Amino acid sequence: MSIAQPTHTPTLIHLWSYRLTFLLSGMALGAWAPLVPFARDRAGLEEAELGLLLLCFGVGSMLAMPLAGALTTRKGCRFVALIGGALICSMLPLLATLSSFTTLALALAVFGAGLGSIDVAMNVQGLMVEQDHRRPLMSGFHGLFSLGGIVSAGSMGLMLWRGASPLFAVSVMVVIVAGTLLSQARHLLPFSADDPSTPFSWPTVKVLIIGLLCFIALLVEGAILDWSAVFLNRAHQIDLSVAGGAYAVFSLAMAAGRFSGDALRKRFGAVKLLIGGGLLVMLGFAMAVLLQPWPLFLLGFALIGLGLSNTFPVYCSIVGAQTAMPAGLGIAVITGVGYCGILLGPALIGFAAHFIGLRDALLCVGTLLLAQVLSARALAKG
Repeated sequence: MSIAQPTHTPTLIHLWSYRLTFLLSGMALGAWAPLVPFARDRAGLEEAELGLLLLCFGVGSMLAMPLAGALTTRKGCRFVALIGGALICSMLPLLATLSSFTTLALALAVFGAGLGSIDVAMNVQGLMVEQDHRRPLMSGFHGLFSLGGIVSAGSMGLMLWRGASPLFAVSVMVVIVAGTLLSQARHLLPFSADDPSTPFSWPTVKVLIIGLLCFIALLVEGAILDWSAVFLNRAHQIDLSVAGGAYAVFSLAMAAGRFSGDALRKRFGAVKLLIGGGLLVMLGFAMAVLLQPWPLFLLGFALIGLGLSNTFPVYCSIVGAQTAMPAGLGIAVITGVGYCGILLGPALIGFAAHFIGLRDALLCVGTLLLAQVLSARALAKG
């Protein structure tokens, strides 16, 4: 693999432009979440139909990621980021107004393709910037993605609560995302991590293993998103409107962990960060699932967020450091396989809960992080 070298020395302006790509991607995803119940009501969807609709987002993302990886190599990060941004900004207003299942499904698939494309481009770009600066940066980049989602979802929720229409609220987000992306586009990298003449290569065993570990990490994230409120309602009789706060605690802890992750990785190294993170997630699941007092199980959700926060950023850096396959394609592989965790995870947990109960199913999910702990030294050093 040949790593393309920057044609300029990155300045502070360039670095913030790279960071804003992650922030804007998080904002785009956060803008969709508050629109879900409105889309369901407009289209008159039952729960099963809504689940099928939401699946279209992940399918669109997964189908686009391999293409985005190849296109990033051929055309560069800037080109793919702008294409992804255009798809996102053109689809969000449609998602706020369409009222039929078919048109919503198509728009959501294209929206997912746009977000998947910009995810690949920003991670490849982040990898090159990290290598150029010769210090950990990926966790901080992903912290901005988390922050963008929190800010966007909160702002959308506030506008909707104040009586704004879904179209108006999402249009505000589109103007911010599109305007910022276009204004910063000239500072984004016009090339990729790989030589465009590099031939296609199949994923190596190491990259596939890291992809499976990303699958587990995003399965955990999907479990907290889709099942934490249900579990707290059933196990602790907490009202659903309050139980949803567990995901907020998890999200805030994840953002905090990512903003501190680069410093921790620089001090302790990737191996200790992966091992410590996996142990924190397992401890957090035990506390969140088994303990009764609300401060303790909320602390458990916070520990899960902290432990999981740096898993994907560190794996991106590891894939970027290997030389057996092009880094851009490697990023596309682990991102695509990881997304399967969010897609399939909630259904797999529900299936397991039917046979062994939701508590034991969630404990099993936490135990999966043992794979991260046991493989950390071999993958980070290998």
